[in-house]
Amino acid sequence: MRPTRRQVVIGTTVLGTTALVLGGAFTIGLGNRASADSIPTADLMEAGPLGDQVLGAEKAPVTIIEYASMTCPHCAKFAVDVFPKLKEQYIDTGKVRFIFREFPFDALAAGAFMLARCSEKDKYFPLIETLFKQQSKWVVQKPMEPLLAIAKEAGFTQQSFEACLANQKVLEGIEWVRNRATEKFKVDATPTFFINGEMHKGEMTLDEIQKAIQPYLKA
Repeated sequence: MRPTRRQVVIGTTVLGTTALVLGGAFTIGLGNRASADSIPTADLMEAGPLGDQVLGAEKAPVTIIEYASMTCPHCAKFAVDVFPKLKEQYIDTGKVRFIFREFPFDALAAGAFMLARCSEKDKYFPLIETLFKQQSKWVVQKPMEPLLAIAKEAGFTQQSFEACLANQKVLEGIEWVRNRATEKFKVDATPTFFINGEMHKGEMTLDEIQKAIQPYLKA
């Protein structure tokens, strides 16, 4: 079922494993990792209508693409526990280029992504980070009030908050990314990572990432 503007604005039912699903049925990622065949780099690197959100050097020897859902607890755990170390050791040092892509499982996750997309460009990743850190506060039965409070800290007003969640163009851009990942890359769980084209399903530790990227760094 495709979400309407009204559903994104007022959606309130979000449970740990049951949610309003965007565009069809998905399997909620439970953190168990698996690998698949590599995907052609040219296909993976095509950005969606809203453009990619990227950190790191363009010519870094390793490109990591993460597909995540804002209501996914394993995505939040990775964002809080692993990503800061990955950024410090590899992204900021020019070894890894990191691309973050939206893969919402439910209307609430879509709404959170929409707010990040509506924020100023340099506030996208800080807002994503805050939303993951405070996931337990807004992934609740009545999420709009706590979500608005977080959005206000990022510079939104009540009016701009509501306008963003009613922006069909932004929603459709996010849907495009999710649908393409599902149909072309067989993404069906979050988080899912592509490391230089190789798929890794499920939450990864820093050690696991290091093992995956080391051959490219040696080269």
